[in-house]
Amino acid sequence: MLEYNSITALVRIADERGLTFSRLVLEDQALDMGISEDEVLQRMKDNLKIMVRSAEEGLRSDIRSASGISGGDAYRMQLYASGGTSLGGSFCGRAISIALAILEYNAAMGKIVAAPTAGSCGILPAGILTMMEQRNKSEDEAALALISAGAIGLVINNEATMAGAEGGCQAECGSAAAMTAGALVELSGGSNEMMAQASAMALKNQLGLVCDPVAGLVEVPCIKRNAGGIMCAISAADMALAGIKSVIPVDEVIAAMGEIGKVIPEALRETARGGLALSPTGRAIQERLFGKGP
Repeated sequence: MLEYNSITALVRIADERGLTFSRLVLEDQALDMGISEDEVLQRMKDNLKIMVRSAEEGLRSDIRSASGISGGDAYRMQLYASGGTSLGGSFCGRAISIALAILEYNAAMGKIVAAPTAGSCGILPAGILTMMEQRNKSEDEAALALISAGAIGLVINNEATMAGAEGGCQAECGSAAAMTAGALVELSGGSNEMMAQASAMALKNQLGLVCDPVAGLVEVPCIKRNAGGIMCAISAADMALAGIKSVIPVDEVIAAMGEIGKVIPEALRETARGGLALSPTGRAIQERLFGKGP
């Protein structure tokens, strides 16, 4: 059985066996779970279907959260992106739309895949679904990319954290961006090493990101932070595919993220007692929804 405590080690094993990262993990997970590789792949396809559904529902013009804070921005972004004037082009415009849509659907109490958390659930689907739509990637290819992303996330969780309450939003959106960057590289035909480099650069660019939800809800700034996360993942994947390498190896970046999480003040770790949550507008939203605090 594989140990999920080092992305570098997993990449080395995959290269030695002449496998893609996802095929190595698929083989290992099937053995660990006592089921066939096809069954493991099918489970990921089931998750993929939920991602597709949540994106579709989140892109409705009339979707609103229970709080009334969010809803409709994904629809607005999609309209703008389809007009051909998006600065990032159709690929980035569509990816941002999907990232926003899934978070808005989550805020409206819709069913999502926590990939890896509810607060960061739009980043990975945005990358995967946009690749399927615009680069004609198959369901099987998408499911394999999700398996790669899951393995990257498992290493991050084992060696650092994915919880905003423990490590800030770097642990949530940062981890999701790293997972997505790796998946995008694999879907683009990049090497296992390129995948690791992309993950390192994506996570590195999110280090120190705090978790400061307004009124304690997974809406502000979480929804738009997912849009930023997918752009981070895309840029990291493109850099890796261009042959650019992270000066700091991916496992060291993960370790650094864990250490940074330990020193981020409690007020900036999902407590809604700092950052944007204490801005004048943030306080006003809190009072409108829940009344004045103590």
